[in-house]
Amino acid sequence: MAVEEEGLRVFQSVKIKIGKVAIQKEDLQKYHNRDTWFQLQHVDADSEVQGKVHLELRLSEVITDSGVVCHKLATRIRECQGLPIVNGQCDPYATVTLAGPCRQVPPWLQGGSEAKKTKVKKKTNNPQFDEVFYFEVTRPCSYSRKSHFDFEDEDVDKLEIRVDLWNASNLKFGDEFLGELRVPLKVLRQSSPHEAWYFLQPRDSGSKSLKPGDLGSLRLNVVYTEDHVFSSDYYSPLRDLLLRSADVEPVSASAAHILGEVCREKQEAAIPLVRLFLHYGRVVPFISAIASAEVRRTQDPNTIFRGNSLTSKCIDETMKLAGMQYLHVTLKPTIEEENLRQFVDRVFSVITKSGVSCPTVMCDIFFSLREAAAKRFQDDLDVRYTAVSSFIFLRFFAPAILSPNLFQLTPHHTDPQTSRTLTLVSKTIQTLGSLSKSKSASFKESYMAAFYEFFNEQKYADAVKNFLDLISSSGRRDPKSVQQPILLKEGFMIKRAQGRKRFGMKNFKKRWFRLTNHEFTYQKSKGDLPLYSIPIENILAVEPLEEESFKMKNMFQVIQPERALYIQANNCVEARAWTDILTKVSQRNQKRLAVYHPSAYLNGHWLCCRASSDTAAGCSPCTGGLPANIQLDIDGDRETERIYSLFSSYMSKLEKMQEACGSRSVYDGPEQEEYSTFIIDDPQETYKTLKQVIAGVGALEQEHAQYKRDKFKKTKYGSQEHPIGDKSFQSYIRQQSETPAHSM
Repeated sequence: MAVEEEGLRVFQSVKIKIGKVAIQKEDLQKYHNRDTWFQLQHVDADSEVQGKVHLELRLSEVITDSGVVCHKLATRIRECQGLPIVNGQCDPYATVTLAGPCRQVPPWLQGGSEAKKTKVKKKTNNPQFDEVFYFEVTRPCSYSRKSHFDFEDEDVDKLEIRVDLWNASNLKFGDEFLGELRVPLKVLRQSSPHEAWYFLQPRDSGSKSLKPGDLGSLRLNVVYTEDHVFSSDYYSPLRDLLLRSADVEPVSASAAHILGEVCREKQEAAIPLVRLFLHYGRVVPFISAIASAEVRRTQDPNTIFRGNSLTSKCIDETMKLAGMQYLHVTLKPTIEEENLRQFVDRVFSVITKSGVSCPTVMCDIFFSLREAAAKRFQDDLDVRYTAVSSFIFLRFFAPAILSPNLFQLTPHHTDPQTSRTLTLVSKTIQTLGSLSKSKSASFKESYMAAFYEFFNEQKYADAVKNFLDLISSSGRRDPKSVQQPILLKEGFMIKRAQGRKRFGMKNFKKRWFRLTNHEFTYQKSKGDLPLYSIPIENILAVEPLEEESFKMKNMFQVIQPERALYIQANNCVEARAWTDILTKVSQRNQKRLAVYHPSAYLNGHWLCCRASSDTAAGCSPCTGGLPANIQLDIDGDRETERIYSLFSSYMSKLEKMQEACGSRSVYDGPEQEEYSTFIIDDPQETYKTLKQVIAGVGALEQEHAQYKRDKFKKTKYGSQEHPIGDKSFQSYIRQQSETPAHSM
């Protein structure tokens, strides 16, 4: 990040620039994670610069034919990096000038030398110039070899090389200024030649700036982190301790739960924890463990998961990471419609029909929430729904509808009229999803209560329950589960008799099919005993069946270890619905196929590939229907480093928690008020984990201290990594001796 000021522009509805907030990089840590009012500053194009320049200066003596001693300055512009893109293009060039004050420099340098210009480099913001320009610096007196600087000291101190970067533009307004740098020739006293990288700087446009306060103020909350990430083996002790959190009994004694206890905001802990657990595939067991513990502490089913606990924040963060694509697929086409009539009905419909698209990791978490709530409040039949709806509706869909631009569903803020409509839609969807028994009474506004009456029908409640059943079901049988199998879909279809070798219409029977989260069955009629059952864990793939197999449309196959069950749906819509939902409930099966046969096995061979063996491997890749999981670009080591930084920042609280564990272990009486904020179910186990955490943090602190010592021994100011003008690096050097421990 360059040292130049980074501006945040503020716009009115007509997009006129009002002002900017500029914060130096070295000052960002001062404002970390707290609301601060900043004065708006005037926006000046000449001050909006970025990038750096690699420059070399060399001063040499030359005796001309007439015997005059000249000092020639060679200025090499090697390259630039990170120049800004202006109006979609960057065609940079540089001008070089030897300049000095008009009154004190010799007459031949008054006003500076003529500007010299590099070639224009087309379509690049990292141009390679490598051009040399020569300037004569001559003293009108007798020749002396005392030094390179035979003219007066005060004169040379006032000379400087000035480099300006420009973007060659075809517009009538002329070329755009990209930045400048000024290098005094006195740097050659220290070393000649002089070679270094420089940050480009803004220039003084000469315009009078407005007084502070003339443009107003802007309140910002800046979150700034700066991490140095070591190789993976450095983090093994702390990372392994964190990843074991789901298996610790009780979970409140785990390292991850302890992080949530000591952080000022639960969100601070939730973000890196969820990303770390997602990366290593441990997010579901961890959230299941902390959710079960929270449910056990909950006394009223109506308040389940309503607080800002570590559980709720972790689930929020998981939905944000895992569910963003799901949110876009579900809501974006509807949000973008201009006609807002019947908007609530359309939004409600797309949400409740989107269950098959819900990411698997979210479904597994919702299944855990449902199970924990049902076990804790067995007399409340609705708690298995409200435990899930409090997240998927209240914390996922409703906020996205209310502020679609924050979830990248719309490119801009909505206008006031649309915003009011979206508020109404969000509140209605939230209330529908909550399955509140007294729905109209739950609105503070009378107009909302009247509006909601239109949706106060049983079909909406049934649709919500069916949707919640689907996204909180699991194909994995749990013998400890208190839940009955969840019915996901049922209806008449036609099946082909299994094991028949020949084609014939007698082989096709109309049967009543029934799918739960445990099994897929069929029977003669609704209510009869099943004639055949396929456990969900035995479904290896669900794929379309080519029409040529039986000369019948809308067919699909449910592939099992022994054979495939061929089924014909009533129409293409039903065929797709059955395929999607069967794929959804079976997509986590360990032995799912990668290839399948798109046609049937008839008359001793597969019609698709002509293979004769009925056990031959498939000849086409499975479509899968739905992704089994999401792929996230997460660096596990960086997340562990962030968790280390949090532990380090809250070390005093870790030590206070240790004291609380000791107090509870020794004294079996009323706890001290200063310890009451910690959840400690097992003092001895918690103390043991705290000791391991503190040891792991201490080891990493030593590594960071050693790294900084080595870094500043090797680092050169003016290198490509730390160009001259990097004030944050200079500040970092000053702080080095003051803060030996690594900080965020």
